[in-house]
Amino acid sequence: MHPPLSQSERVVAPTGRGYLLLDSHPAGCFRSVELMRSEVPAPEKPLARRPTALVIGSSAGYGLASTIAGLVRYGIDGVGIGFERPAGHRSATAGWYRTLATDAIARELGANFSFRNADAFADTTKAETLGLLAERFGGVDYLIYSVAAPRRTDPRNGTTYQSVLKPLGAPHTTRNLEFADDGAAYVREVTVAPATEAETAATVRVMGGEDWSRWVTALAERGLLRNGFRTVALSYLGSPLTAAIYRGGTIGAAKADLESTAGALTEQLAGVGGRAYTSVNGAAVTQALTAIPGIPLYVSLLRGVLGDRFPSPVEQSLQLWDQLTADAPDLDESGRIRLDRWELSEPVQSAVADRWRSVTHDTVNELADPPWFRAQFRALYGFDVPGVDYAAPVETNLPWPS
Repeated sequence: MHPPLSQSERVVAPTGRGYLLLDSHPAGCFRSVELMRSEVPAPEKPLARRPTALVIGSSAGYGLASTIAGLVRYGIDGVGIGFERPAGHRSATAGWYRTLATDAIARELGANFSFRNADAFADTTKAETLGLLAERFGGVDYLIYSVAAPRRTDPRNGTTYQSVLKPLGAPHTTRNLEFADDGAAYVREVTVAPATEAETAATVRVMGGEDWSRWVTALAERGLLRNGFRTVALSYLGSPLTAAIYRGGTIGAAKADLESTAGALTEQLAGVGGRAYTSVNGAAVTQALTAIPGIPLYVSLLRGVLGDRFPSPVEQSLQLWDQLTADAPDLDESGRIRLDRWELSEPVQSAVADRWRSVTHDTVNELADPPWFRAQFRALYGFDVPGVDYAAPVETNLPWPS
């Protein structure tokens, strides 16, 4: 006889609507982190010193990939911050389970790396995290800022700002890749109204450089910036095909603010020989990007052009660490680290543009790669991950790593 199931142990299925699933699969999330770890080569030689890193946004997307790459390849110690929901009526969020798996990697490697579940925008989070860094390490070498949030409450005045994903100036009509309940892909035309000035300003307050700057300033005031300290905020530029809704929209205004903040922070860091960068990463299937109209279709077409040459977030994060640790990083004319040259090269963009102009509901499976995109999106929640028995019950109520 099988032992009785606990109240929180159950078969977890991918229920939801559109690109939002209501549950996450613990075993699938654990396995996805294992697969990410398998992409990272071990250090070529023993590390002379374990650098201390603070990763803000360590539970998802490029922040997660950068944490795993940093632990395995670069031997980092430090702190990762995510903001995740524990299990209740539903499973915990995927980032909760991914953090458990990443913590297991850190422990296996002997890293002194801990994870905090907290609102990165809050002053209490900053104070408590800096206290932990001061007590354990006495200083910080690297800060990676990878935050994609729908809202931010300014701790100084209590005002909550909401970010929006809208074009500027005029409505924008585009096509989006969507999926029926049976997994069949289709293309749907969507029109997005332009943002108001207030919505644009609020999006900049959420997704711009203000909070990143406050983290660096807080580290400086606590005397935690080691000589040669480097910090990077992760950004995206994207294709001309998506510019109206992305780089030319509200999120683009926030990214422009992020980039101007890098220059101001570099001046601020001169006293410790430090430097602030933005890293323009290439496209990836993330929860943040699936919410932007037109981006799912564009990324699926990009995959249709590149096939297996489409680099993963881990591959790009390894390149990011290479740049952060280099004496002279490879920067563009605006001082940005560029990890997207593969995406924005003329041959690739020309091929994607040709497909973008001709793609229809009838040709989307020929010109794009919807099955890959759907599997990537579902894997964000721990589903469709190879090597997982989805018919087996799993424990969903798991504690945050201590």
